[in-house]
Amino acid sequence: MIELQKVCRTFTVGDQKVAALRDIDLSFGAGEYISIMGPSGSGKSTMLNMLGLLDRPSSGTYLLDGGNVTDLNDEQLARVRREKIGFVFQSFHLVPRLTAAQNVELPMILAGIPVDERRSRVQELMRNYGLSERADHRPDQLSGGQRQRVAIARATVMKPTVLLADEPTGNLDQATGWEVLKLLEGLLEQDITLVVVTHDAEIGARASRQIHMLDGRILSDEQQTK
Repeated sequence: MIELQKVCRTFTVGDQKVAALRDIDLSFGAGEYISIMGPSGSGKSTMLNMLGLLDRPSSGTYLLDGGNVTDLNDEQLARVRREKIGFVFQSFHLVPRLTAAQNVELPMILAGIPVDERRSRVQELMRNYGLSERADHRPDQLSGGQRQRVAIARATVMKPTVLLADEPTGNLDQATGWEVLKLLEGLLEQDITLVVVTHDAEIGARASRQIHMLDGRILSDEQQTK
């Protein structure tokens, strides 16, 4: 469902070129649980941005669900992201002036989904994620764990095939972080491909497949037996 072929990403810093990704060959199947790990500067964040269509390769090819998305224009990329990819970030990225329910509803408004369907989906997710009593609260009225659950609900409301999580427990205490991680892992039952970028070896070890990066290259790609 995801395939990167000889993908490179080079940035120009001053008069120097910096290779953030180097000849990446990688494929993910539906329902896989992958962790991407490595030190700062290893390329894992660039990899996440590439997978999420937030950045473009300098060279190489990106195939998503069998279609070549490498050379799509900005409008086409935005549509593919909206329909196929969900994002969960360390700092939540919720809209401060919107309530929890409105934050979850926002992607559907942008997609033009009818109001009755939007309300139905929001209610279902708020109930499933234990947020019904917090639906009318703004982000600053929620705990960190509640904000991350709202963020996950927003990321999954469009029923994506890929969920990308960037240090999803980084701003949470340990107990709340494990709760959030288990919530993300529960989405695997829906055949979502879950990709988690993390510095935490214990979190990374939970994935069925672990990718370690260094200097823009894949150092290792290992399947884990549970």
